[in-house]
Amino acid sequence: MENDGESGGENGMDILVIGGSRYFGKRLITRLLTAGHRVTVLNRGSAPAPTGTEALVADRDDERALERAVAGRTFDVVVDQVCYTPRQADIARRVFTGRTRRYVMTSTVEVYGDLDSPGAAVAESAVDPAAVPVDLGLPWEDPEFRDAHYGEGKRQAEAVFAAAGPGLPVLPWVSVRVAHVIGGADDFTGRVEHYARRIRAGEPVAVPPVNRPATYVYVEEIAAFLAWAAGAEFTGPVNAHSHGELTTAEICAAVQETTGGSVEFRETTTDELSPFSFARAYAMDNSRAESLGFRFSNASDWLRTAVAETLGRDGDLGGAA
Repeated sequence: MENDGESGGENGMDILVIGGSRYFGKRLITRLLTAGHRVTVLNRGSAPAPTGTEALVADRDDERALERAVAGRTFDVVVDQVCYTPRQADIARRVFTGRTRRYVMTSTVEVYGDLDSPGAAVAESAVDPAAVPVDLGLPWEDPEFRDAHYGEGKRQAEAVFAAAGPGLPVLPWVSVRVAHVIGGADDFTGRVEHYARRIRAGEPVAVPPVNRPATYVYVEEIAAFLAWAAGAEFTGPVNAHSHGELTTAEICAAVQETTGGSVEFRETTTDELSPFSFARAYAMDNSRAESLGFRFSNASDWLRTAVAETLGRDGDLGGAA
């Protein structure tokens, strides 16, 4: 990987991370601290703040509590790892406008969920947040509704930050549209483990009749990207993923190499599909990020290492990360 994880070469910033207690959020915080930044972590107190950081405790859905937690404070950058709904974005915009010069929201490839462009990687312009309608009245506080509308929630959250007009304060913002993340022994999603269980047992893997490839990013690489984005100057949406697309077969082959067993695919249009198998195009275009100065690795270079890490092997299987 060609990036050192430092935030644009600008050391000594005061950075607030909202969330960040697990997976690539933990790695982001480690990189920020290593680069010499002062890091404050805000969460609900359910997990301790990492060593070397300052802790703030508040429920980010409670505007008054969030206001009290950051009263009298300003930050160079806020990195929001847990903004899932337009309501959360609306609160954050009010609370942090005037308290930070830059707001970085972790978004998702799922914002492109209604698109299907086979053969063409999707650029940021395919979903313009300024054109996305926002409905704060939907039951965003309902976990089941929120999970079922994950991509829409992120789209509308981006739209809240992008909104402009008379009386609306300016908050320079970035939305990092993160590809599917692979790697790390602490991967809590269970997606790679799903394949490992089926391959070990010789059970078929359910895929659509036309199973399209997708873009992915290594867990360490997305942490490096977010650290870099914190210290950059650009605004607006940016796609973040490693070069190259991966197929379900390639991921399964890496799992099989680590676990043994055999891979059998079963085409279906009715059963629940396996993770990382897609009936529609799911590839992003990362040329904007590269033109701004970040250099991504190739997914084929780290796939075997990432799978081995997730499945509890030492990861030294010839992959480069």
